[in-house]
Amino acid sequence: MAMFVHLTSAANAPRIRRSGIRAVSHGQGGARGVYCFPVLPSYTLTHQWLRELARFGSRGGLLAVHVRLDDTQPVLVGRYGDRARDGQATVPAAEAVRRIAALDDPRGWEVFVPRAVRPREVHRVRNAPQVAGWRYLPNAHGVRPCTCYGCAVRGGYGARRLRERLPHPLDGPPPPARVLLARIAAAGDPGDPAVLQEALHWFAQRRRGPLAQLGHLASHPDPGVREQLVWTIARWSTPGVAELLDALADDPDPDVREAVEAVRETDEPD
Repeated sequence: MAMFVHLTSAANAPRIRRSGIRAVSHGQGGARGVYCFPVLPSYTLTHQWLRELARFGSRGGLLAVHVRLDDTQPVLVGRYGDRARDGQATVPAAEAVRRIAALDDPRGWEVFVPRAVRPREVHRVRNAPQVAGWRYLPNAHGVRPCTCYGCAVRGGYGARRLRERLPHPLDGPPPPARVLLARIAAAGDPGDPAVLQEALHWFAQRRRGPLAQLGHLASHPDPGVREQLVWTIARWSTPGVAELLDALADDPDPDVREAVEAVRETDEPD
């Protein structure tokens, strides 16, 4: 049996002990599953993703969930950047451990299990001190910082000034709300899905938003628009978000329902 570590918020511990790890992460090719890393002799390398994940916040700190997988379980293995280029290889779990253990420098590598982890595969759950690992990327010191939405931390020290100085072509800073609302209005009724999803993408980077002007998109005929609406409003503090998510939780499209379940999972109380 191959042993891996999955890092997650401490708030998820009761659910993981009860029902395992849900397949809510998106991997290469849009597959859903669970990210993890082999247990190596080096504690630092095994838990190398701790400081990077801690940048994005976690209620109660981070947990290390040890997972035992069958040696023949197919997984994806490769460096983080290979994911976007479909460059990660599909291999048995035991081979993934062998490949990473044989590397001179396994920093930045990851393993993706393209399914949920069952309760019987969870070996143990323990606290993980967030002092090990790299931030941003291995050897990041002295490298120009990335301001994409995935790398930037909203509310971090100097984050706004950095994004204004080094704007990202896809991730901002976002256009003003009035500009985005004008684009949505110009898209027509029911509206071009591509235009609406792009506007919602920009709105997702805000902490509050015009929920009253966007609520009608919950009944848009394109499920991609409705799913993007879920991700957009999930972190808003605007009154009415919970009620709109309640309505989208009963959406006829499974991807929309799973999106609601995923965003609520991260907000579960201890």
